[in-house]
Amino acid sequence: MWDVEIRGMASAHAIIASSIFMATVMPAVLLENFSVYGTHMVWLYCVAGSVAVVNIAVFWLLGISPPTKKNTLSYKINRLSRSCLYFLLSCLFFHSVVVMYGAPLLESALETFSLAVLLSTLTTLRCLCILGPNVQAWIRVFSRDGAMSVWDTSLQITTGCSVIGAWLGAFPIPLDWDRPWQVWPISCTLGATTGFLTGLVAAPVWIHWHRKQLTYKLK
Repeated sequence: MWDVEIRGMASAHAIIASSIFMATVMPAVLLENFSVYGTHMVWLYCVAGSVAVVNIAVFWLLGISPPTKKNTLSYKINRLSRSCLYFLLSCLFFHSVVVMYGAPLLESALETFSLAVLLSTLTTLRCLCILGPNVQAWIRVFSRDGAMSVWDTSLQITTGCSVIGAWLGAFPIPLDWDRPWQVWPISCTLGATTGFLTGLVAAPVWIHWHRKQLTYKLK
């Protein structure tokens, strides 16, 4: 059972990681003068859009999302509306946090909000896909010993790696190296994306390595 779940997770993570690669390669082929540095906002939204679509598709096909208690159209619309609201609130939350950590308040506001959208896509969207719009479940997963499945543990690892990656990416910005990737918020978005990719690789490896020690409470 463990091996089946871990292989399924590794396959899903490989597909999601491939979407980032395709979001970088395909625009470079189709769009003139596209580059990660020169047209960074285009790259950022290509990555965010690709990861969002592939995450939703993969978790829906795998049936990872919690089952809905009601099948009525109004309930599904309400669930979708809450998910969209939570995602928007997450973007505003990350935007506020980044500003409090020193990002320009008004200058480069679009770039700051774009970073917040990317962070929300790498973290909050996965919470919505795996746990649904259930804040109590989110609090449970990110509390100590709150994971109830390998996917919960995966969510902890990928979310942590994404946020830490964005935080580490901010360190080179004030240095006087005059590198093109030091322009706000390139290093942070690259750090977040690298951290997310690291989490996608690390999660199944860590779970496989510690599978004998992991015990999950029944839902």
